[in-house]
Amino acid sequence: MNSTPPNDMAGTLRRVISLVGLLNLAYFGIEFTVALAIGSVSLFADSVDFLEDASVNFLIVAALGWTARSRARVGMALAAILLVPALATLWTAWQKFNLPTPPQPLVLSVTGLGALVVNFSCALMLTRYRYHAGSLTRAAFLSARNDVLANIAIIVAGLVTAFLWHAAWPDLLVGLGIAAMNADAAREVWQAARNEHRAAA
Repeated sequence: MNSTPPNDMAGTLRRVISLVGLLNLAYFGIEFTVALAIGSVSLFADSVDFLEDASVNFLIVAALGWTARSRARVGMALAAILLVPALATLWTAWQKFNLPTPPQPLVLSVTGLGALVVNFSCALMLTRYRYHAGSLTRAAFLSARNDVLANIAIIVAGLVTAFLWHAAWPDLLVGLGIAAMNADAAREVWQAARNEHRAAA
């Protein structure tokens, strides 16, 4: 559904997305602090993704009342924003590759579990709205869905590091996987936004 949502739906959608944005912003602070403290590539990637998600959701709230063509243009901008965490993660991974020290596995898994709770809650809230307002809400839903998968991988990386392979590689591989998921989400949002822009024109 690419048309502007009805007023009552738009109001509810705006409140839901605002709440999702606030939750993402709050957990960004937590996860970013932990990532720096234990030197985790996957947590760093996920924390930057939380900040990106917060920015995306607040931008969506501002754009919900715009025309279909304007929302499509914002959708294309969001696709570019979705690439930011991927690029930041690649830089962090390169630094970690040069100094492959494993992060603290228990802290890694517990922080990943907290992120999983936040992102799963956000994904549930956004599920019923993922086809409203076109690529905008699709971007928010895809971000939350991908983050749930990423957080499960972070928890697994912590467990693998603790019990099977005490090295930096599980964390590093998960971080690179998160970067790949962000790049794929950016591609999906870009395609949806381009289709909407052509339809509106």
